[in-house]
Amino acid sequence: MVKLDKKDCMILDILQRNCRAPLTEIAGEVGLSIDSVKKRMNRMLAEKVYYPKIQLRPRNFGFANIVDVKIRLHNTTEDELERFAAYLSGHPRVTEVFMISGEWDLSLVIIARDAIDLGRTTSQIRNRFGKIINSWSESLTTASYKFEEYRMLELINPER
Repeated sequence: MVKLDKKDCMILDILQRNCRAPLTEIAGEVGLSIDSVKKRMNRMLAEKVYYPKIQLRPRNFGFANIVDVKIRLHNTTEDELERFAAYLSGHPRVTEVFMISGEWDLSLVIIARDAIDLGRTTSQIRNRFGKIINSWSESLTTASYKFEEYRMLELINPER
């Protein structure tokens, strides 16, 4: 487990708000030198505490349907599961693939331009892997109120 102190948490909170915040701004807000902030960021990157990436908004570039899919599998070998996961991971319309525990085995997010595009995509997947798919449930995401936001100072509580 990676140890994070209060300054690390403050840096991460700033980067979540604005991943392009200048080092001078971060250093000023955190109360460290630019070099110290840069070293901390490099260390946290090396320790895989965070990944520097942008978050896309698919509706703004033509994908109006963002669909959460839950899949229950049956009679699945490890090899079939690996092939299925590889296919899903490589599919351009599938943006997230998670193995989960509980009632469902997999959770996906599929993006589609419209209902016809969604039908085509889900049919491709279901037809190709119908032998191992037991149940399929999908729901359209209508709004996002919170997405991958971690309040590091509250979550880690480095003052313990």
